[in-house]
Amino acid sequence: MGIPMSQRLLKGGYSLTVFNRSIGKCEILVSLGAKSASSPAELIQLTDVVIIMVSDDKAVRDIFTGKQGLISSGVSGKLIINMSTVSPEISKEMVELCLKQSIHYLDAPVSGSVKQAESGELVIMAGGEEDVFNEVKPILDQLGKLIIRVGDTGAGNLAKLAVNTLLGIISQGLSESVVFARNNGIETHDFLNIINNGAMSSAYLKIKGDAILQNRFEAAFALKHIVKDLGLARKSGLNSPLGNTAYETFKEAESEFAEEDIIAIIKEIEKGGNEKETVWFASKTTLPNCFRCRRGASFVVASEERRFY
Repeated sequence: MGIPMSQRLLKGGYSLTVFNRSIGKCEILVSLGAKSASSPAELIQLTDVVIIMVSDDKAVRDIFTGKQGLISSGVSGKLIINMSTVSPEISKEMVELCLKQSIHYLDAPVSGSVKQAESGELVIMAGGEEDVFNEVKPILDQLGKLIIRVGDTGAGNLAKLAVNTLLGIISQGLSESVVFARNNGIETHDFLNIINNGAMSSAYLKIKGDAILQNRFEAAFALKHIVKDLGLARKSGLNSPLGNTAYETFKEAESEFAEEDIIAIIKEIEKGGNEKETVWFASKTTLPNCFRCRRGASFVVASEERRFY
């Protein structure tokens, strides 16, 4: 994501200085006219606005507070846009550190993948002070087709976690419906043709349906990242039947399919069809109202002692 987004800024006429922990990743941008910095500390001294996009809370903290981190140089008057998909808590922690040095902070994660980054059609959801958002909006306009401030610090992070909760649920739902249809003798290409021409049609379902048809699971968005995002959503209060089920299913799949695309969850769903169904006897006095089934097994809670399948 960083390379196509940086290319958009260069094409927009912005002077760009780049840093990456993997130095080789900067070379293509330098060849296109960007300058390079040797550390985050040097980067913030050379620029007015810093955009960061890293994998998780730990990486954010390292970029900010490491030995050569963004705030280690003691500079002030800068503006940092954190476009990572991370927790609202890390944004609130970082904004407090920034305020001590008169540095402005905006969380502004994105929805979209490499294709949208290349064409400048990302959706950007921001959290932070309104005047800070307005100041950097021309930069964000170069990167996205919709740029919206959804609230104060951390609100952008929460909006992104909500988006990715839906992403996980839809990916699992598509996979389950494909497997169900296939197990009942319906060809996958026929089923997906129905979906793509009906009321449920969407660009995402078509893209991921094509990936299933072609057995293509190289990561556009790695499965391990949805596990991380659903986990963050749960820590931020997500506690719903579908959200919890999606998290547990993807978490179970992570050990085997972490580096594959999110739609590789279909491989985990397919395993369930080969497992023997489990029958449970339960009473409302002995078990909670509901709990998630493991893979294909049936777990049912009865209001009184009866047999359910």
